[in-house]
Amino acid sequence: MSANASGAERECSGCGSRAFIADSEEYWNEESWEDDEPGAAGCPCGSEEFEAAVAFSLGGDGSVRWVTVGLRCVEDGSCGVCADWKIDYSPTDHLLTMV
Repeated sequence: MSANASGAERECSGCGSRAFIADSEEYWNEESWEDDEPGAAGCPCGSEEFEAAVAFSLGGDGSVRWVTVGLRCVEDGSCGVCADWKIDYSPTDHLLTMV
């Protein structure tokens, strides 16, 4: 898992395939990173293999307002938030299936 303040990209530990979470691909370029280049997630135990979960905070109208990515280390079970970012456009229904 690589993440910054604009998004996250996950990598399958089994096959190595990569996929962006929600709208991350739109912001995953060197021009938008400036001082916030994505970094690889790592657990204090030294492991870099995680189970991932994605949560969406919804506004009163049902649109996505925030995306949050949580990780659980497969070695020691430690949990934490890896990334979260605000969504400031609409419509946002497509984001709910892009995990």
